[in-house]
Amino acid sequence: MRLSYIHTDKPDCACPLCSKKRSIFRIKQILKPDFQSNSPAPFVGRFGYPNINVGILSPPERQENAWEYDAPRHWASMKYPIPKIIDFRSELVNSAKKVNVYDRDRFLSLAQEIGMASRPVDVDVSLESVPKFTLTPDSHLAPMGPHARLKKAELTSNPHIDTRVDKAVDDTDLKAVEAMTTLYDKGFEENFLTKLLSVGTLGIGENRKLVPTRWSITATDDMLGKHLIKEIRDYPEADYQMFAGSHLGNYYFILLFSEKWSYELFETFVPRQQDITWSTDFEPNKGRTNYAEDTAGGYYTVRLAILEKLRQSKRQASALAIRVITEEYTTPLGVWVTREAARNAMRSKPLEFASKELLLEYIRKKIQNEFGFLPDPMLRRSKLLSQMRQAKLSSFFSTTHAFGS
Repeated sequence: MRLSYIHTDKPDCACPLCSKKRSIFRIKQILKPDFQSNSPAPFVGRFGYPNINVGILSPPERQENAWEYDAPRHWASMKYPIPKIIDFRSELVNSAKKVNVYDRDRFLSLAQEIGMASRPVDVDVSLESVPKFTLTPDSHLAPMGPHARLKKAELTSNPHIDTRVDKAVDDTDLKAVEAMTTLYDKGFEENFLTKLLSVGTLGIGENRKLVPTRWSITATDDMLGKHLIKEIRDYPEADYQMFAGSHLGNYYFILLFSEKWSYELFETFVPRQQDITWSTDFEPNKGRTNYAEDTAGGYYTVRLAILEKLRQSKRQASALAIRVITEEYTTPLGVWVTREAARNAMRSKPLEFASKELLLEYIRKKIQNEFGFLPDPMLRRSKLLSQMRQAKLSSFFSTTHAFGS
């Protein structure tokens, strides 16, 4: 039985409960303990660290478009709706076994080859039982589908590994960050680089180990972001600009101020008839020394999107990002959504302003008109704005448009 029929562009229901029920109905009838398939990705869990579950993700039978099941940038470019992405992810069986992060066994080698491959790898999978169907939405990871303990897995085709990747993996004297940034500059996507880091194929030989997928996603965004920051510090300051864009109900307004690099992110959810609250994290020109606890992985994805644009335009700026999450975003799909929504914003044609005061006045009216609330309390708490020229900002805040009035 082929599964391609389940990918509908116009699902009957877009709510998360309907999507889950539809996936269960369509998938559970073909789940079995032994199958031939093609795997687009490994998965490394985090619970029980350093003894963690390592799995290979694969549909319950071979699919020509298996690569599409783990392709966030492609999903965004095709503007796939939430139910279609859930359909993709619900088909991926996680065939897992317990492994120590420093282990070097046959199964780990198989997972590493899948992680290094440029396209899905053919596999024979034997499980201890029929996979148990679950669909677990996550604000950090793409949704996870059925899972079962692995009995045996074998590759049935040679994985296609890019020579540049092979070279980076073979170089046991090359630091992981240097390998990652070199491959990134050569055009490899962050989703692919996350897999390389996760299965322990990069870095100094004796230091290589498995990295839980959740951690490797943020580590990749952080490493790539810091790499770009080093470059843009030498560029002249950008003009006052605002970029706007969205993806799947996540709306971003990126304000660039003609200053040295610094960055701040505000996130707020706009439900009906409830008070507006927000989360925020900030980094000064010298950078952060700890993890962005309040906005978590999304902080690093949005920073990367902004830095990519600054690098392209050969400018630096102080960047203030505002994320407005609406009820359109019915199911958490992972931080790739924030990365691609911010990239959509940075691809838009920017509005330019003569001063920071005009830029701030515009964003106040923009957010109020589109979402029905004033961002004044957020902006008043902004560390990025407070570090700017206080005299001019104080003058702006004391006008008849003062925050909170």
